Amino acid sequence: MKSAGLQLFDISAIGLSGLCLLHCLALPALAAFLPMLAAGADAAWVHLLLLALAAPLAATGLWCSHRQCPLPWALWLLAGFGLVALLAGALGWPTESRETVLTVAGSLSLAAAHVWNWFRRLRIAMDAGAYHNRRMASD
Repeated sequence: MKSAGLQLFDISAIGLSGLCLLHCLALPALAAFLPMLAAGADAAWVHLLLLALAAPLAATGLWCSHRQCPLPWALWLLAGFGLVALLAGALGWPTESRETVLTVAGSLSLAAAHVWNWFRRLRIAMDAGAYHNRRMASD
């Protein structure tokens, strides 16, 4: 897959994490001022929908990057923690009171994994360009 396609996966995953954060943090605050938003602030289906979008997007984007250049295990661990935390929050496990903390931690972890992957690919591309330029200068 081309680098632009991989970049789109990372940007989309970061944006989706931002939507999750907005849903978890801003919507309940807005619902206090606008009661009609209260139904959307507490809807469990929204968490499951965001998770259903985030999991395949994250897995596909990271797997495609891994196939080009193996990802460090810590990046996989960070992304995995993010997905597990999002799943736990969406299911209200271990308690409903920890739902927001888990989903925020999961969203931030998953976004951080994609930012890390994005910068990692940029560094690899810059290193490859520098190598190519040195090689051309020596010829």
